[in-house]
Amino acid sequence: MTWQLGAAAVLILAVAAGLHWYERTRPDARIIALVGTLAGFGALGRIAFAAVPNVKPTTDIVLVAGYALGGGPGFAVGALAALTSNFFFGQGPWTPWQMAAWGATGVLGAGLAVLSRRRIGRLGLAIVCGVCGFAFTVVQDVGDWVTYSDHSLTQLGLYVGRGLGFDAVHAIGCVGFALAFGPALIRSLQRFARRLSVTWIPLEAPGAGAGVPLAAILVVVAAGSLVPSAGVAHAATVAPQTRAISYLRGAQNTDGGFGADRGQTSASLFTGWAALGLAATGRSPLAPGPGGVSAIAYVRSHPPGGDVGGLERTILVLGAAGLSPRDFGGRDLVAALLARRRPDGSTAGQVNLTAFAVLALRSARMAPSARTAGWLGHAQNRDGGFGFAPGASSDPDDTGAVLEALAGVPGAAAWRARAVAYLRRAQDPDGGFAASPGAGSNAQSTAWAIQGLLGAGVSPSSLHHGGPSALAYLQSLVSASGAVRYARGQSQTPVWVTGEALMALAGRPLPIPAVPAPAPAAAPASAPAQAASGRATARRAHRAAARRRSLPPRRRGRAGHRAARAGRARLRPGVVSGRAAAAAVTAVADGSATGLLAALHWT
Repeated sequence: MTWQLGAAAVLILAVAAGLHWYERTRPDARIIALVGTLAGFGALGRIAFAAVPNVKPTTDIVLVAGYALGGGPGFAVGALAALTSNFFFGQGPWTPWQMAAWGATGVLGAGLAVLSRRRIGRLGLAIVCGVCGFAFTVVQDVGDWVTYSDHSLTQLGLYVGRGLGFDAVHAIGCVGFALAFGPALIRSLQRFARRLSVTWIPLEAPGAGAGVPLAAILVVVAAGSLVPSAGVAHAATVAPQTRAISYLRGAQNTDGGFGADRGQTSASLFTGWAALGLAATGRSPLAPGPGGVSAIAYVRSHPPGGDVGGLERTILVLGAAGLSPRDFGGRDLVAALLARRRPDGSTAGQVNLTAFAVLALRSARMAPSARTAGWLGHAQNRDGGFGFAPGASSDPDDTGAVLEALAGVPGAAAWRARAVAYLRRAQDPDGGFAASPGAGSNAQSTAWAIQGLLGAGVSPSSLHHGGPSALAYLQSLVSASGAVRYARGQSQTPVWVTGEALMALAGRPLPIPAVPAPAPAAAPASAPAQAASGRATARRAHRAAARRRSLPPRRRGRAGHRAARAGRARLRPGVVSGRAAAAAVTAVADGSATGLLAALHWT
């Protein structure tokens, strides 16, 4: 066998093995689309700079892809970029060399993420890109030596030596491209790969009979009457969580669903998270919205398709409503979700989907299997965190979701402890958590980190670096309107962000327990019926008084005492229940006198 054939066979086998490795991870359809897009960008970047000898951004794109998405996707981006760009430059014996070298660059990017603990700076990234760019061109020089020379060491030195100038040009170009867009591209890719993403103190402890003094409610009412019904002054007097609840309830459409913001078209994604956020604060998904239609009614009319995430989210919403997912619209959602489980216990081979599958099944009263829990545990990275898939960079979002999934699982204590330690290290000085190192804190990453800590039995208030806690950071993002901003100075999909933030603010990790459905409102009596009822009551009272006057004085006193005691049993003056107190506070925040009267009527 000749050198050329031998080298080609080795390279083709190496490329095939790398692509097979990528396929074995069974990537999500969105990751496949992202890999294809990045490969296209890599090929287009090479073509766009064809007029500039050896200056190409392809190496940087491939390295960043591996850094952000993992070794398998990184290899696929590099190999496909080389193959597709050569349809423009021409295919030849150099193609396998380029595919293998750029594929290896993607794997090196994944290794860099592990070694740097995903905290590499702009300058460090530029240096690594320059080194990888130089190494890529040296590999091409070796390929030319194998393909076109007599394979002597003298010829090897000649080929490599003559190419050093071009190699240096490529390396310098890679440094420049990395300085220009490297960190921004990493942040964008990691955000995409993650997910297409005051402590609540109950007024009344469960089972406790203690009430809230009526005087406290009256103080709240008086304060509410002195404050304008809208504006910043009003918002400043209302707790952040209450403002967020008010915003989210006001964002519900007449079809029962929620859009990305108030007034926008309803969608299942936003409806699901908004319903879960409100359920965490005690509002059932069965509660009617402004059009008399509940969120559950919207979900029923828009059932999940084949998307695993949609199945999981719908099961969680049904659990919060106290409804069975076993027969929802004639479909067994639990069976549909279990059908997506692989023999290794994972769901679609992804950490985030597997974690949410555990939470959804737990909502349906199914404990996670030992195989699934073991698969999640072994997907833990060396830094203690979890990425969206095995081998992907750790992030607070997925780490928090896995902590919720592993809550109470026997034998998972060590995994939970390492994950909590990761979150302690990943917290930013402002108290929040970032989607990726250096990206800046955001509400959704912080919310998932808080829920994970709650699931692990750790108080989120205990995490801070001498500054604000995670809860304080999240509260600071609640705007005057009640919408939770994604980050400081950034507002996007506020319904989605607010729904996820409310679960953290309310201190309720997933799955949300069933919230009792509201009692149907009684039809108001007509004016003549109310007048007749009043006259009948007056007649009964008059007859009772006449009977008491006919009794001897001693018995008359006993009868009056019994009547007074019965009155106190029906209404304890000065005390209302915790549920009434909470409803009254919400009613004042909403400016609703009707809601306040209904709250006091609950006693």
